[in-house]
Amino acid sequence: MSEQIKLTINGKEFTAEPSETILNIARRNNIFIPAICYLNSCSATLACRLCLVEVDGKQVYACNAKAKENIQIVTSNPSIEKERNAIMQVYCVNHPLQCGVCDKSGECELQNYTLYMQVTEQNYSIKDTHKPKQHWGVMNYDPALCIVCERCVTVCSDIIGSNSLSTTKRGGNELDKNLKESMPKDAYAMWNKLNKSLIAHDSDSCISCGECIAVCPTGAMISNNFQYTSNAWELEKIPAANPFYSDCSFMYYEVKQTSIDDTRKRVYRVTNEFHFQELCGAVRFCFDYENKDAVKNEVAFNNIINALKKAKNIIFNSYITNEEAFILQEISNFTKAKLVNNEAKLYKEFLENYSKTAGESLYNGSLESIKNSEFIISIGSFLKTDAPSIKNAINNSVKVNKANALFFHPLVDTNLELIGKKGKNTEFIYHKPNMQEYIFILLLKKYAFNLPSKFENLIDFEDSFLLQKLEKDESFIELLNNFSNDKKNFTLVIGEDVITHKNREFLAKIIGLIAKYTNFKVLIIPPKTNSLGVSLICNLEDKVNGFSIGYNELADFTIASFGKKDLDMPTLLEQEGTFTNLDKRVVPTNAALKYNGYTLNDIANAILNKDIEHTIEYTKTLPANKGFKEVEFDDLPNKFLNSGFEDRGYLLNSFNVIYENKIELPQIEEKVLNENEIFIYRKNPLNQVNEFTSVSKEFKDNIEDGIFFSKEKFSDLNLEKDSKVEVSTKNKTLILNAYIDNQLSGNIPYVSTFLKNENRELFLEDRYEIAKIRKV
Repeated sequence: MSEQIKLTINGKEFTAEPSETILNIARRNNIFIPAICYLNSCSATLACRLCLVEVDGKQVYACNAKAKENIQIVTSNPSIEKERNAIMQVYCVNHPLQCGVCDKSGECELQNYTLYMQVTEQNYSIKDTHKPKQHWGVMNYDPALCIVCERCVTVCSDIIGSNSLSTTKRGGNELDKNLKESMPKDAYAMWNKLNKSLIAHDSDSCISCGECIAVCPTGAMISNNFQYTSNAWELEKIPAANPFYSDCSFMYYEVKQTSIDDTRKRVYRVTNEFHFQELCGAVRFCFDYENKDAVKNEVAFNNIINALKKAKNIIFNSYITNEEAFILQEISNFTKAKLVNNEAKLYKEFLENYSKTAGESLYNGSLESIKNSEFIISIGSFLKTDAPSIKNAINNSVKVNKANALFFHPLVDTNLELIGKKGKNTEFIYHKPNMQEYIFILLLKKYAFNLPSKFENLIDFEDSFLLQKLEKDESFIELLNNFSNDKKNFTLVIGEDVITHKNREFLAKIIGLIAKYTNFKVLIIPPKTNSLGVSLICNLEDKVNGFSIGYNELADFTIASFGKKDLDMPTLLEQEGTFTNLDKRVVPTNAALKYNGYTLNDIANAILNKDIEHTIEYTKTLPANKGFKEVEFDDLPNKFLNSGFEDRGYLLNSFNVIYENKIELPQIEEKVLNENEIFIYRKNPLNQVNEFTSVSKEFKDNIEDGIFFSKEKFSDLNLEKDSKVEVSTKNKTLILNAYIDNQLSGNIPYVSTFLKNENRELFLEDRYEIAKIRKV
């Protein structure tokens, strides 16, 4: 951290970083400066010019003016207020007077600032132009309501990285040149730009995340599933956490009763604190999956109690809370049933092996370390769908903080390639599947310092040999030098491909050495929402022969919130509890809707002879020896501060771990394709995560489940729309629907597994398999 400086705002002294903008310093200290175009963590556009302030007697824009030692800042005076008033008058020129039916009314920033600036008259006018409404995938765009603040363009570029929105010319009359002399200059400049522009959309690069809808200050961008369904002020905000990805991003379920006749509440939309944290499309639009028909079926409940007493296995997944994981462990302790969760077990073992060489029980990277990094490497993750928040954090660091980034993966994501400037501050290394050993050996060799001699056998390879295995030449070493020289803050992101790799034990240990003996902070992405929490709380084992109970997984007897089941359970939007997110933070989530059936807590009470009224009574009992703290659920903080600090839950404690003295190099086998064979990859399509997202009314009409090819590969195989293909691996042969993913390139297709069907049986633990594909 650089040495702090002192400055004065409205007569009061504050400290700041020299690189901070005046606007962010003011916000951090709860001093209000109006700004309608600026977003935290994004580059300034100067589109609105409302953030005018006076610095040492000179007017500047607070959104891009940096702090300097001893400057005197005044946030408001008669001249500034006159300029701001004129700007708001201009924004209101030809703006449709439809507040009574506008979806944004009641939370519209144009409304708020017009009142705040005390705009009581209109001194400006110009002939309007026809601006027809447009339908863009998950949203509708009304250019008549658009004030071209460019927040949507900025967030799409600087946070999401898709660059699918831009400003475009709209035509129309020119402003009267005499206005330049008679109007305040910033109001004229803003109007001149506003009068020429609209927003354009590129559907090919859009990922339907809806973040542009979230940041839009007016009703110009509204989601299809919310438009004309409710007034904003009728909705109750329920704070929660993203239930589909391990970022567990802060969000709100916004609810009210369904209708006059139906008083049951339903979720009308999902929103977020967009200045501080974004959301992916899955959570923003896939919220209509509650188990609303659940009832307390006493016969079914008693059957499950009897079944659990004889069960050999309890099979479950990581779309559960910490409290549910703890209850499952308590039941397992009592019944001696094995807890089976293969994905979390692999993650648990990987983290334990990593700890043996890193010396710490938890990895040391985070989203914040990515945003503050100057050099970032991602290995083994198809980021766009595996971990959207990490992709966004890397993009933000590259775009705004000018970091350099390297992405290693066999699949070519053309959307990801929109991040940065290829070859200048980003590079994409497309390597053969399951060759990550050589990548990590090269990184350890190049960046380690003070590596103990007992580990030197790991780096006893010539650069030329490692480069040959990665199919690279000497220019790759030059690239590494250019990207990392003179850089201090490094982050290494590890994805699920590495965790499921055949040589995962070795990879975990060498990554631990990288964390300990290089400048890299390491973030090991939990594959599912609560994989980290489950891996810490539960003793996970391999499945044994015998009767099995499934908790949200199919088994001999299934208790679940969705699909085929023997007893109803609540979905994640119908229960409260905590998740352990990828930042190693235990964060709370609240129930958006009432649930009328039995819960896992009811089962635990019956099995364990307890009388626990609410599941969240277990929050304070989560295992301290795994890093959890004895904190009541209702005492967990759950907000962002104006500074952007995430005051949510608490950070896990990390512990020292005894070092491993020796690491054996494994046999590294290159998978060789025979004639008519290709690699396939286990991955879900965009915004499909599990069976809950599949029922979303926003996406269900276009539900696609099967195998996904690039346009080129689809054509090479002579496939057509509605084609089916036979996919054969050593594990299984299936007939699958074939689709094109327009944002995929190359020869490796992927197979979706978000539905509980046979698709996943094409794979063992590895995300890659060799397959033969034949058109049916």
